[in-house]
Amino acid sequence: MSNLSNPGMLWLFLLFIPLIAWYVYSRRTSAPTLRMPSTMAFDKLSTSWKVIFGHVLFAAKLAAIGCLIMILCRPQSHDSWSTSDVEGTDIVVALDVSTSMLARDFRPNRLDAAKDVATQFVSGRDHDNIGLVLFAGESFTQVPMTMDNATLVNAINEVQTGVLVDGTAIGDGIATAINRIKDGKAKSKSVILLTDGSNNTGVVAPHTAAQVAQKYGIKIYTIGVGSNGNAPYPVAIDYAGNIQYQTMPVVIDEATLRKIAATTGGKYFRATSKDVLKSIFAEIDKLEKTHLDVQKFSHTEDHYLPWAIALLALLMFVFVGEYTVMRHIP
Repeated sequence: MSNLSNPGMLWLFLLFIPLIAWYVYSRRTSAPTLRMPSTMAFDKLSTSWKVIFGHVLFAAKLAAIGCLIMILCRPQSHDSWSTSDVEGTDIVVALDVSTSMLARDFRPNRLDAAKDVATQFVSGRDHDNIGLVLFAGESFTQVPMTMDNATLVNAINEVQTGVLVDGTAIGDGIATAINRIKDGKAKSKSVILLTDGSNNTGVVAPHTAAQVAQKYGIKIYTIGVGSNGNAPYPVAIDYAGNIQYQTMPVVIDEATLRKIAATTGGKYFRATSKDVLKSIFAEIDKLEKTHLDVQKFSHTEDHYLPWAIALLALLMFVFVGEYTVMRHIP
């Protein structure tokens, strides 16, 4: 299918009216005249070929202007395209922001490592509704369900500890995620929960939240974040505002996280390093991939080249004609 990108430029063809009027007027006033009592002697003479060639040159100039106008209109061609329904996946990332997520067994710490990996995961899910829930001693929705990846990435990058009462309310985090995702239209719904501790506060018990998720058909992928053995944990802040660390045993309630995942049909992962965390998100990405039929558009191609070639040829013709056949010698 062909069309013009700038059809309004066609109005420039109205310039032909004053140009033709000016040409007719100039031909009448600029030609030399001679007063004679009668022109009968010249009636049988034919029009000079130079006069005809002058008209041809003027027509070529108009044609050149017309080619320039067509170039400005940008003639284009579009291939056909088809539209099909897109069925994405609803996902909520529930991220633990308790103080312990600042532990430095990951570089630079657990929270920043989780943010980096979550950002990469979100950036690759173009057709999914994704939300972000933060939890510590309580939970709240940082970003509601959206397909705006840029907004999600910015929100994840701005996540910090200290925005919530400290603690680890895993059940509350799951409950908030369920409220965000349960009314979604996608057939596949899942929650990715990252935490580095054990449930020690909150209103909703983790197992209860898992049963509610199962009722709504929501899978929960739980990720225990923390290396094996000991890790430097934040324990205090000195007078200069610097965080003081102390090496302590890593304690993650893996039994509860496994039970949550098993109840909902999800899967439990243990992330002992940032590289392992990346591989976990890559596996979840494959598990939650939905076959999508998306709109396929063909590229748009400009077709101004023929008009440009014609413009160049006409200008050359006018130039040669003006400085050879129609050249005036003083």
